[in-house]
Amino acid sequence: MGERPLRLLLGFDYGSKQIGVAVGQVVTGQARELCVLKAQNGVPDWQRVEALIREWQPDALVVGLPLNMDGTPSEMSARAEKFARRLHGRFNLPVHTHDERLTTFEAKGQRLAQGQRGGYRERPVDALAAALLLQGWLERHLQS
Repeated sequence: MGERPLRLLLGFDYGSKQIGVAVGQVVTGQARELCVLKAQNGVPDWQRVEALIREWQPDALVVGLPLNMDGTPSEMSARAEKFARRLHGRFNLPVHTHDERLTTFEAKGQRLAQGQRGGYRERPVDALAAALLLQGWLERHLQS
């Protein structure tokens, strides 16, 4: 038996204080913002994560990997990989990582371009960054 086909994915933009979440569909190849989860030193409220997984029933999860600009791992990428392993261990779903360099920067730029004012605290970009990284994963993996 092979792996079940991918239809729906949840993407996570991992951070030590907030974790952005997005949902993506393989059929459309599109991803959109879902929500932002609060985290304590990188640890989310696992009950909220479980509720999202129960609600959306994704076929796989994608975690953004914050590499340095030269492509080398950063301290945060090690923490994001640990988060990915915990997601897999808790929910027994396939978990993929995706290079997320510049997604938060791009998300902030999109918010400014849309004329959305307000500081980062009032309008966090974590969910938009999660949508951008998930969109990138979809584009990369649907081309084959």
